[in-house]
Formats: sequence, C-alpha cells, structure tokens
Amino acid sequence: MSNERLIYLALGGAGEIGMNCYVYGYGRPGKERLIVVDLGVAFPDMETSPGVDLILPDISWLVERRDRIEAVFITHAHEDHIGAVAHTYDQLRAPIYARPFTANIAQRKMEEQGHPEDAVQVVSPWPQQLTAGPFSVGFLPISHSIPESSAMVIDSPDGRVIHSGDFKLDETPLVGEPFDAELWAEVSKPGVKALICDSTNVFSQHAGRSEASVGPEITKLVEQAKGMVVATTFASNVARVKTLAEAGERAGRSIVLMGRAMKRMVEAAVESGVLSDFPRIVQPEDAKDIPRENLMLLVTGSQGERRAASAQLSRGKYQGVEMKEGDLFLFSSKTIPGNEKGVIRIINAFSEQGVDVVDDSTGLYHVSGHANRPDLERLTGIVKPQVVIPMHGEHRHLREHVKLAERNGMTGVLAVNGMMVDLSGNQPTIAEYIETGRTYLDGTVQIGALDGVVRDRIRMALNGHVVVTVILDDEDEPLGEPWCELMGLPETGSSRASLADVLEADLGQWLARAGAKTLRDDDKLHEGLKRTVRQTALDEIGRKPEVTVVVSRLS
Repeated sequence: MSNERLIYLALGGAGEIGMNCYVYGYGRPGKERLIVVDLGVAFPDMETSPGVDLILPDISWLVERRDRIEAVFITHAHEDHIGAVAHTYDQLRAPIYARPFTANIAQRKMEEQGHPEDAVQVVSPWPQQLTAGPFSVGFLPISHSIPESSAMVIDSPDGRVIHSGDFKLDETPLVGEPFDAELWAEVSKPGVKALICDSTNVFSQHAGRSEASVGPEITKLVEQAKGMVVATTFASNVARVKTLAEAGERAGRSIVLMGRAMKRMVEAAVESGVLSDFPRIVQPEDAKDIPRENLMLLVTGSQGERRAASAQLSRGKYQGVEMKEGDLFLFSSKTIPGNEKGVIRIINAFSEQGVDVVDDSTGLYHVSGHANRPDLERLTGIVKPQVVIPMHGEHRHLREHVKLAERNGMTGVLAVNGMMVDLSGNQPTIAEYIETGRTYLDGTVQIGALDGVVRDRIRMALNGHVVVTVILDDEDEPLGEPWCELMGLPETGSSRASLADVLEADLGQWLARAGAKTLRDDDKLHEGLKRTVRQTALDEIGRKPEVTVVVSRLS
C-alpha cells in the first residue's frame, strides 16, 4: 500500500459564496507538494466589517508550507476567484497560471501592487497540460458569465480530479467558448476520481437559460424607450455588455461606457482577443452633444455600490451626464443577497427623478452564470466521477448537492473550509481539520479577523466613544478637574444637563475619593475612571460607551 496520498482542502469558498481558495496536494502526509486553485476575495459590509476594503482568505496554512507550493492556477477573472492574487503574492511567491483574458486582469492587479507582471504566465486551453510537481494540470473550457472560464483537470499518480470552477452549460454564450459536451466526455473517459463542483444554484429546479436568450428582449425594450437609456450589469459579464451595446446600436443609439471596471473589462477582452466586434464607443464628454433619445449608457454599479456610476447618476450628475424624467434605467443583473438595500436606494432615487426603472423581476433581461440543479445532474452524468465534493456555496447548498449526488448513485462528501479530504484509494475520508478564517485588507494593511481592530470599530460605532484626560502633579495629586471629549454620543442625557459636564463632575468626585495608592497606580486609575464613565453614561443615556483614559503625570 502506498504511503502517499492525494488531498483536497478548501481555505475559502466552501460554506460561503466568495473568497475562493482551494488546495490540492500529493505526497507523503505532511510532505505533500501543493497546488492552489484560485485566490479570491469577498466584499465587506458596514454591519460586520466597517471600513474594511476587502476580505481575503486566511492563507497562514499555505504560507507555513510555501516551499511546497508548485503553482497557483486561476479558473477565471471574477473577483471572488482572482481578487487576492496580488495581495498574497509576497507571502506565497508561487508562479501564477491563467488563460489570456484572466491573465490580462491578473497582470493589471500585479502591476497596481508593484509586483512583476511576468509572475502571471499565460497558458493555452486543453489539451495543453502543465507539469507542477507530481501534478499535470490542464484548463478545460466551460461557459460562465465571464470569458475564458475553465475547469481544472488535475492529474496525479492517484488519478484524475476535475475542479469545475464556476460554470453553466451554455451552448450559445455569445462571448467565450460554448459548453462542449463531447469534449467533457472525452476528458472524463479515462475515469474521474472526484468532481469538485460549483453548488451555487443547486436549489434552482429549471435548466439554465442561454446568454443568447436575453438579447431579443433587451433589444425590444431599448427600441421602445423614448428618452435616454442607461443599463447596468456586472462589468465582467462581457457577453452581456456586448448584448446591451448591440441592442443600443440597433436602436440607433450611441454607446457610452461609464465606470472604470466597465472600461477595463472591455479593454481586457479586446486586448486578449476575446472580443473583436464591439460597437463603436462614444466618450462621456462627447455625449452632451448627442440628443438624449439617441444615447445608451452602459454603467457600473449593478449591486448598488455607492461610488459606482449608477449610484452617482441616482444622486445627480456623473461625468457631465444626468438622468431626466422619462429616461429608462435597466438592471440587467441579479441582486446578490445582502446588496438589496443599496439597489433599492438607487431605484427610489431614480423614481424621485421620474426615471423608469426595469429590474430582473420578470426574468427577461438576465440569466444566471451558474448551473441549475438539472445542469449539475447533466454534468455529473457526463463526468461520472467516483466522488462529488460540492464547493462554491453556503452550507445549505453543499449539503443539498451531496444529497443530489447520492440520489444519483454517487458518493458525496460535505467538506467545508478547513476539512482536508484524503482522496486516496476508493473511499474518501476527512484526514485533518485545518484552522481557517479571514484576513481584512484595511487601507493598505492586512489584519487578522481576530486582531480586534474591526471588533473595536464596531463597538465604537454601536456605543460611541469617550476620551477622559487626567493630569497629576509630581506628588500624584490631580491638577485641576478631569475633562471628557465625546464622539458619537448625544449632548444631553436624562438629567437635561450637558452629558460631558455630568461625566466630568462624577469623574471629579471619584478622583477626590481615590486614595494615594490608587492615584499612584495607572492601572487602577484607568479602571476606576472607565467604570465611572460607563455607569454614569448608562444612567444618563442608557448606553455604555467605549472609553479611552489618558493619564499625564508631571515629573
């Protein structure tokens, strides 16, 4: 019996949607050579991570084993799969492989962070395979809502594994490769030990629709519009951006791209050869000379992002353009759960301007980029893996996908972040439990989720903050009264007096009662003053604020 094993480990993306990071290893336990598939981010919200810029997977486990990492492979250019490559490069220093469009996006990210662009190497799709230690890895084309998405075919001495990446079974995707069932059957013919599979839409009962199905409906909508038309979608959905632009062109409208991400994605698609016949674009500064009924703007901000073009248009002018009564705004996108408030805020702002808003509630103007339940069954029927390991989903998605696999006569393994699966032999087992978590990019610094920085920020946001300053002379006697600075607290409390005055009076009384031993001990001073502030504030305003005590001693 071999003493080497084939392992799979999710460090992000299994048990959540976003922050994808998967590891495969082969070798003796604890000595495996490793490859990484995807390094993505998740996006913060004000409720749980205020002020944070991005959320990255905690890659401490990988960093400790950096000398064993052969390569990083990126399945496609969505931020939840590619967003962390440049932020983690210094820690991992492993070569990064991607197909041309994805590599173009990755190289831009590397350049922005001051890393060498040639750390990202461009590869061709299947049948080309790259050798990475004990692995041979190939990029197997599959359709998704961004060009050049690929599954990873991972061959090891212990058999073939297919990592699906994000996918849908679209035979007419308009941009990028269509799903090729014959190619997938051919690749699966030698036998597939495990299919690690996208689970996002496992609860959607109807077969997924093709990207081609939305074009006629969008064209009809744009042709019937009277005023200016503005449409938003995911900037990375190049096929949809092209569909929207062509609908505008057919209706005799000039096309304007607004928002950095929208321009960047179209540029990357053209530079990498994915997009060759995009309609002619007019610059925003030239749009003011074109009649409104002859304009169509394609803008960023489909998820209600406050600084994106759609949000800025809803608040007034953006790049010299403003919406007016009778204009049409189209959301050619699905609102990701958690983003509803931002989207509704924009819809209401447009409504106040007299703009007609059309969203995806009819299902006519958007199709998902992920495989629905029947599509998942079709793919597993083609691949016929020994084992199905769901990923890219919340726990409920993974659990349902395991049930679906087992209903179809396959072994399903529920493995969330941190559960290392030993795929050796014919019966997968959970080999180890790895501590996983998240890292916050806060400004230019990466901080651990348990470092307390964000926790303290949330506490200050919820409870307000009081700074207490006390000066003691060289005999450890108070010099004057303590004083307070308040932030995020009401000016007056239940006694109708100034809250700062009430706090300062109670602090002065506490200091007057404090003994010489307490006045000499900074720890006791801090504790007593803090307790006094919190108790007085609770009596006055029903809230215990965060307190910072500054003690200055004159020597």
